[in-house]
Amino acid sequence: MSMEMEFIKVLPSPQSLMEDYPLSHASKLIKLERDQIIKDIFTGKDDRFLAIIGPCSSDNEEAVVDYVSRLAKLQEKIKDKIFIVPRLYTNKPRTIGVGYKGMLHQPSPEGKEDMLGGIIAIRKLNVHVIEETGLTGAEEILYPEVFRYLSDLLSYAAVGARSSEDQVHRMIASGVGIPVGMKNPTSGDLSVMLNSVAAAQHSQEFLFRGWEVRTKGNAFAHAILRGYVDSAGHSLPNYHYEVLRQVNDMYCERGLANPAIIVDTNHANSGKKFNEQIRIAKDIVNSCRLNPDIRKIVKGLMIESYIEDGCQKIDEGIYGKSITDPCLGWEKSERLLLDLAEML
Repeated sequence: MSMEMEFIKVLPSPQSLMEDYPLSHASKLIKLERDQIIKDIFTGKDDRFLAIIGPCSSDNEEAVVDYVSRLAKLQEKIKDKIFIVPRLYTNKPRTIGVGYKGMLHQPSPEGKEDMLGGIIAIRKLNVHVIEETGLTGAEEILYPEVFRYLSDLLSYAAVGARSSEDQVHRMIASGVGIPVGMKNPTSGDLSVMLNSVAAAQHSQEFLFRGWEVRTKGNAFAHAILRGYVDSAGHSLPNYHYEVLRQVNDMYCERGLANPAIIVDTNHANSGKKFNEQIRIAKDIVNSCRLNPDIRKIVKGLMIESYIEDGCQKIDEGIYGKSITDPCLGWEKSERLLLDLAEML
């Protein structure tokens, strides 16, 4: 039987790419330490607040390393209150499947699609960030097969709103060994989101990269609230006090391990109005101050931020400005994290 697809090239194994683009021993130790801190935040052993912050898409290695270096300096000032995890998102879900799909597809935004070149580029980016800044990053699990190429480099992962209902993504999340946030679906159904968390916390058996595999379950799978879209296509938020309390109650009813919420301050919560993230972030921290149960379950925020405010078209070429969704610029981002550290 023929298939209606062209087989372009066989990709190298994750193991061989890890050997070609390795992480230094010192950086491996940094990653182990950071992984443990993040897990301690999710279990409540460490009461710091997570800031998963960075560009909508990591499109340019030089600008991303520059941006994360700034985060590393800021981390020193707020380390008692906030633990920073840079967003190093290199594969972008596109609502209608067209447009720039991230560094994984196009190592150069103006260039052609080249998945092998992309896998090498995203591995090199992650290695460069860790070696240069000492920070290990977060990535979206958009393509489950790709995660293995970065599994020794990442400290946090998220499953997007369109993927969290998918069985394969839930199963992958159960076996990645780091905290994974399951976003609420675009419909906003909170029970579907918690079904995703439950599936990821369970042991699973499935097919992966030509193997039959078994996972132990991921006790650090948790919920991400990202807003939702109503039946008329309007963006609506779900970060308010009442929703945080409702999700807390739903967690209690289900008896899931390590109840935790991360709130995404952009996407449908802000209606993609990037400046609104400042108000939304403070509103969430305020809810934490009002209610100890909310403070206990809300583990942090996800913020879209880059060097320059807003976004641009690919061919404009402005350094450190998003070519996908609009982001909060550096000055505002720094001010926001300093303000949040004061509030906490």
